Amino acid sequence: MNTKNMLDDIKDVLYSEEQLSEMVKRMGREISEDYKDKNLLLVSILKGSVIIMADLMRAITIPAEIDFMSVSSYGDDTKTSGRVRIIKDLDKDISGYDILLVEDILDSGKTLSYLMNILQARNPKSIKICTMFDKPHRREVESIKADYAGGLVPDEFIVGYGLDYAQKYRNLPFVGILKESVYS
Repeated sequence: MNTKNMLDDIKDVLYSEEQLSEMVKRMGREISEDYKDKNLLLVSILKGSVIIMADLMRAITIPAEIDFMSVSSYGDDTKTSGRVRIIKDLDKDISGYDILLVEDILDSGKTLSYLMNILQARNPKSIKICTMFDKPHRREVESIKADYAGGLVPDEFIVGYGLDYAQKYRNLPFVGILKESVYS
């Protein structure tokens, strides 16, 4: 798939490269202030958050460690199955750390609810959620809320900046609304 074909699949650009950069810088400032005297461990939820994580960790001005988890709840579908599989677990013992889960999009909340329960049992000092995009009107687990969010998104299927459909479009430098004809 070449870039032209990817662009042909986009209905509208929701957030430009410049807007995404400003969102990440803002969250980096907020996180740096809130965690300045804490033992921060950024946990990237792969694969979607890899681009956000790279940009966010450079926008954070305080010492922080990083780790990665890979989970699956979507497969190649556009909606979560509700069944979460851990594909790659954390490499480190998180007891005593202030965990910040870095996610690409907070949608139903099912995946993060599952992860928060698993991680809470490992005795971190705290766990909070940072998501690039929040889709609160799709939330099925009301107790899951973003502590840091880049922006709100409509009830559309979005791709780019790490977000995918069937593992494609992650490399778009902007976030766009995918044409329904692509996934229906």
